[in-house]
Amino acid sequence: MGLIGGMARTAVVAGTATAVSNRVSRRQANRWAEPEPAPQQAYYAAPAPAPVAAPQDAGDDIYEQLQKLGELKAAGILTEEEFAAQKARVLAQ
Repeated sequence: MGLIGGMARTAVVAGTATAVSNRVSRRQANRWAEPEPAPQQAYYAAPAPAPVAAPQDAGDDIYEQLQKLGELKAAGILTEEEFAAQKARVLAQ
């Protein structure tokens, strides 16, 4: 193989490398140009707060209402914040 054959081989290798490099560059540019997918919503919905069934009957006194709220809190139905809000509502009556 002579000088021209070596130059031809080099030209083919360089041309192939350039073509591959350009294709990779275009593919990456297209990938970066695509809008990013929107983040997924949470896979679960936060549980709705349990409705507080505080007695509204006029016959119940404050002590009984507070005792029932305490039982709901102890059973895990009411959170500390819900208990405090309902307790304040009962005491404000």
